[in-house]
Amino acid sequence: MASLVGIALLVVSGCSTEQLDTWKRGGMPPPASDRATHTLSLWQGAWIAALAVGVLVWGLIIWAVIAYRRRDDSVPPQVRYHLPIEILYSAVPFVIIAVLFFFTVRDQNAILKVDKNDPPTNVVNVVGQQWSWTFNYENAPGVGTVWETGNPEHLPTLYLPVGEKVGFKLNSPDVVHSFFIPAFLFKMDVFPGKTNYFELTPTKEGEFAGKCAELCGVYHSRMLFTVHVVSQEKYAAHLRQLKAKGQTGLNLGGAAARTQQGLQTEGEGGTK
Repeated sequence: MASLVGIALLVVSGCSTEQLDTWKRGGMPPPASDRATHTLSLWQGAWIAALAVGVLVWGLIIWAVIAYRRRDDSVPPQVRYHLPIEILYSAVPFVIIAVLFFFTVRDQNAILKVDKNDPPTNVVNVVGQQWSWTFNYENAPGVGTVWETGNPEHLPTLYLPVGEKVGFKLNSPDVVHSFFIPAFLFKMDVFPGKTNYFELTPTKEGEFAGKCAELCGVYHSRMLFTVHVVSQEKYAAHLRQLKAKGQTGLNLGGAAARTQQGLQTEGEGGTK
């Protein structure tokens, strides 16, 4: 046991601070939104629970192997049932499931919480279409509604203000997609004919990757976008630039983003 602890300490001591932080997060990226902390705590808690159950099971297996190893040719006493043990191994899984269910529901409610008494000033209407994204910034102060889009060759960008709550409306004109920003530790499906909605607050400035997390056709893997979390001043300046380009009004079709240099939905074998 001492040798195993020594080896573990030696391995850990050779890791950088960044690697140790990644290990503590269970491989998750550093959280960059207020909802990410709930997802991260649930993920870490699930791993701790799994490790505790694993250690218990491994310990019982090793104990049984040692304590009840065969010592002679005699046959041990045969019993038809052992009521206390049967009750134990039936009850314990229910307790484990109940505890995991409780924490899952608690964190899910916190992640999906929408405060109707305090609606966000910043609302982004997200349109996911084969195979790119269109972002509509609805009723921005002093600008109105503006939009930006892209395609698999020229990835669209999504600008968000740091420290301010943002509401996201998710729509699709074709098939099911999934709006996923790994740094936010959050994703939600985008359904045709139904608007999904969620709110979150970006907590860290920077550039983050976004993607579609639902297989949606032949170019699904290229359905990417870039998220820029910036100050309120830079966010407002970006929206003014979109207005100056004439990209005003609500763009819900996404046809320009869906077709690019031969990437047509017709005849490509993709889902229509």
